[in-house]
Amino acid sequence: MANNDVGSYVPTTNIWDPSELYSTEVTSPEFKELMVRMYQNLNVISMNLNLKDTGYYVTEEFVCGQQFFPKPGLSSLTPIDPTFRQVFRKVINFGALPNTGTTNVAHGINNDVNTIFTRIYGAANDPAGLSFLPLPYASPTDANNIELSVGTTNVTITTGSNRAAYTVTYVILEWLKF
Repeated sequence: MANNDVGSYVPTTNIWDPSELYSTEVTSPEFKELMVRMYQNLNVISMNLNLKDTGYYVTEEFVCGQQFFPKPGLSSLTPIDPTFRQVFRKVINFGALPNTGTTNVAHGINNDVNTIFTRIYGAANDPAGLSFLPLPYASPTDANNIELSVGTTNVTITTGSNRAAYTVTYVILEWLKF
């Protein structure tokens, strides 16, 4: 498959005419051909539906529909697994950011050497001051930076200045399982 052929595309025009159902004899070769084309169209729709990135952000582990390239071989003797790898997603309701310090929140993911994170991101919200920050946050002033990291059991956010006004914080984790 060439790189320009990658994607999820459903034809916008029918490849069969459903009006033929009423005018075609059930035992005819034309009817059989119509059924084959209908099944093929349904298969294309199903395959593309299964390839979509689901816009579902929940606090439980969820297969989001993203797919990563097949698992690379570990050595020249290890065959490459030809199947794409599913991406898992989970939202961590982190709560308030710390007042110049570090806060840990358990993520509940059973990760080990076979867990590979692909995205770690989020947003902090100050509902009273109507101020919003992406996570992690980079500033030209070192004290204003906000670090976001994930360990074996926790999501960790470290602030260099008082960010306690940011009381609603969501961290989104996406990862692969080998």
